[in-house]
Amino acid sequence: MSYLQAIILGLVQGVAEFLPISSSGHLKLFEKLLGLPNVETDYIFFDVLLHLGTLIAVFIVYHRVIWDLLKEFMGMLHLRQYRPGETPDGPKRRMIVLLIVSLLPLFLVLPLKGVLENLGSNYLVVGLMLLLTGICLYVCDHLPRGKKDEKEMTLWDSILIGLAQACAVMPGLSRSGMTICAGSARGLDRSYAVQFSFLMSIPTILAAVVLQLIDAIQVGIDPTLLPKYLVGVAVAAVSGIAAMRFLQFIAKRSRFGGFAYYCWGAGVLSMFLFLIS
Repeated sequence: MSYLQAIILGLVQGVAEFLPISSSGHLKLFEKLLGLPNVETDYIFFDVLLHLGTLIAVFIVYHRVIWDLLKEFMGMLHLRQYRPGETPDGPKRRMIVLLIVSLLPLFLVLPLKGVLENLGSNYLVVGLMLLLTGICLYVCDHLPRGKKDEKEMTLWDSILIGLAQACAVMPGLSRSGMTICAGSARGLDRSYAVQFSFLMSIPTILAAVVLQLIDAIQVGIDPTLLPKYLVGVAVAAVSGIAAMRFLQFIAKRSRFGGFAYYCWGAGVLSMFLFLIS
C-alpha cells in the first residue's frame, strides 16, 4: 500500500461514512476503478483504524452532546453524584434509552454477518443497494418536515430507525441514509434525525472495530505500514468532520435529493462494472 492509496481510502471512508452514499459501496467501486486494495480482506488492521478515524470525527463534532449524555448515563447508573441543585435531565435520559433501544435490531443480523460480507464482493448487489438508497433518499426528500425531538420521539420510532440501521448492513445501503430517512418518515425534525443517526453510529462503529480487531490480530499486523495507516486515519477523521458539517448544513437549509441522483449514478456504474467484469 502506498501513501496515496492510504489517503484515498481515508477520504472515501470519511466522506462516505457520514454522507448518505454508502461507504462500503464506494470502497468497492474505488477498489475496481483505481486499483485500490481491499482493506476488508488484505489490510484488516487498516480497516479497523479507518473506522476509529470516523469515530474520532463523531466525538469531535458532537463532543458536548456526548459528554452530557455520558454524564447523565453515569448518573442513571448511580456512578456519579449530582451537585447541589443539580437534578436528573429527563430529555437526556430519554435520549439515552432511545439510543440503546435503537441498537437492539442489530442483533438480528449478527448471525448473517459472514453471508452479507460475501455479498459485498458482488457489484450487482452493491449497485442494486445503491439504487435503493437513492430511492429512499428521494422519497425522504418529499416527506413533510417533522418536528419531533428527544422529548417527543417514541420507543417505536427508535426501533424502526434501528431496523433501518440493521438493513444497512447490506453492502451499498447507506447507514446514515437509511437511518435519517427512517427518522424523517417517523416525523423527526431533520436536523435531529441527522444527530440521532450520528450518535447511533458510535456503538455500531465500536462493535465493528472490536470484531475486526480480533480478525486483524489473528492475521497479523505489519508495523512497517503504520505510518501510512496513520495518514489514512487522519484523512478519514478530517474528511469525516467535513462531511458531518456539510450534512448538518444540508439538513437545515436544503434537501437530500442531490444525494439520491448521485446514488443512482453510482448504482448504475456498479452494475456496469458487474457486466464487464
